[in-house]
Amino acid sequence: MNQPLVSVIVPNYNYAESLDLCLRSVLDQTYPNLEVLVVDDCSTDGSVAVAQALGVRVISTGTNGGCGNARNVGVAATTGEILYFVDSDVSLAPDAVATAVRLLRDDPAIGCVCGIEDPEPLLHDSLVARYRGLQYHYWSVTAEGDITFLFPALCALRRDVFEDVGPFNPALRQTEEVDYGYRLTRRWRMVLTREVRGRHDHDHDLRGLLRKLFHRGRLRVPLYLRARRFASGFETQSRAWGSLAAAAALPALLLGLASPWLLVVPAALLVASLACDAGMYAFVLRRNGPAFLLAFAALHYLVNVAITAGVAAGALQWLSSRPFRRLYDRTFPVPA
Repeated sequence: MNQPLVSVIVPNYNYAESLDLCLRSVLDQTYPNLEVLVVDDCSTDGSVAVAQALGVRVISTGTNGGCGNARNVGVAATTGEILYFVDSDVSLAPDAVATAVRLLRDDPAIGCVCGIEDPEPLLHDSLVARYRGLQYHYWSVTAEGDITFLFPALCALRRDVFEDVGPFNPALRQTEEVDYGYRLTRRWRMVLTREVRGRHDHDHDLRGLLRKLFHRGRLRVPLYLRARRFASGFETQSRAWGSLAAAAALPALLLGLASPWLLVVPAALLVASLACDAGMYAFVLRRNGPAFLLAFAALHYLVNVAITAGVAAGALQWLSSRPFRRLYDRTFPVPA
């Protein structure tokens, strides 16, 4: 059977620590017909030297423009029939490329295949990294199947689909994947499957994780208001309500100043937040036991507060800034 050329495109910005593991996993794939390209987004660490030491071709974006722009640059510089995007902090399972190619070829209606990351972090075994690995894995597994939420850290799509959908919006950072997913699934199926696997060097610093999720929540606001629906997969309406309930529990504590009996309100909000993702907590309990579950729940509470604060900030920005409201006009253009 003819094996189409697969262009593995690795966008990178200052991930020298994990890039070696990432590229070695690509070079060790069971699929033989590959071209591998690192698109360096003007790193200031030793990333380029890491790639060159492994004999991998490297090109530069010229200016730091984010992952979406780096992926566009990579597509323009490669020739494969299938594009395989792998973030530089992800290590692939040995059959990740071969499996994705098979799935794309078996069903021509599928335009994109996204993989699921293992629950264990690739490098940093901190509490935050372990939390993020478990949370991200569970949310991904429960979304397995047809999705509209692109997982660009580990995904394959046909070049003709990319040409049909168009490039990633270079003006977007943190939300370019949701924007692209909406665009792609207007005409093609996109599936998320645990058959394609990898391992991610998850955030291991709490401040950095909360800052990232705050801005993602903020930047989702104009997209979801324009689309009038959540992307399917990963971020769900139930989880949005869970984040809101968790954040509302904090100011509700002030009710206790009026009467201790009113503390039932923040308690009820916390219970509601836990119930919105009860399956995730049961999953963590089975894998890691009750002591870790308590730490996990505390971290997830902080994550929920950060997301809700980001959404609130985004709502205020949406009300006050016309350019912010029009951030996704390319995806959902305003009628003339």
